Amino acid sequence: MKPASSRSGPQVNRIVLSEEDITGAVRRLGSEITRDYRNRNPVVVGVLNGAFFFTCDLIRRIETPVTLDFLSLRRFCLENSANRQVEITRDLEESIEDREVLIVEDLVDTGLSLNYLCQVLEDRKPRSVAICSLLDRPQLRLVELPLKYRGFEVDDQFLVGYGLDFQGHFRGLPYVATLEQVPDTSQVA
Repeated sequence: MKPASSRSGPQVNRIVLSEEDITGAVRRLGSEITRDYRNRNPVVVGVLNGAFFFTCDLIRRIETPVTLDFLSLRRFCLENSANRQVEITRDLEESIEDREVLIVEDLVDTGLSLNYLCQVLEDRKPRSVAICSLLDRPQLRLVELPLKYRGFEVDDQFLVGYGLDFQGHFRGLPYVATLEQVPDTSQVA
């Protein structure tokens, strides 16, 4: 498949993970989750917007009942501060008390945002919390996380496609790719 381009701004440079690579990983992860959660009806929590495509494809491969919900996080810096803060901008609609929760994320690197999310969800007294991420950058991890399922380990290149974006563009690509011009912004999450 030929890499996509936009009329202005950065262009897709190189496909890192093909649509076939991703489909294979989603199938494998779906089988692992099915095995581990058979007849336990976990709550699958997709983290918007990046994990939307992955979450939808993944739940179609999980062959045991699941409940699906989504939430959204926002990372920001306070004025005159280098500290990044995280807040939930769209919360879950259902209670997770005494339920098994599987957070689905597109990319995990430092783990700071997911650590915050895990702490918030733990306060809601679920039976368990685990994480499934399509992409993992363990070399950038700053905190321990319950990352139980991972599709691929990737380096610290700026990636787009299959939910990952640059300024709102490239999310809909069926593959993961690099850009010709590396953006100044960071995907650190």
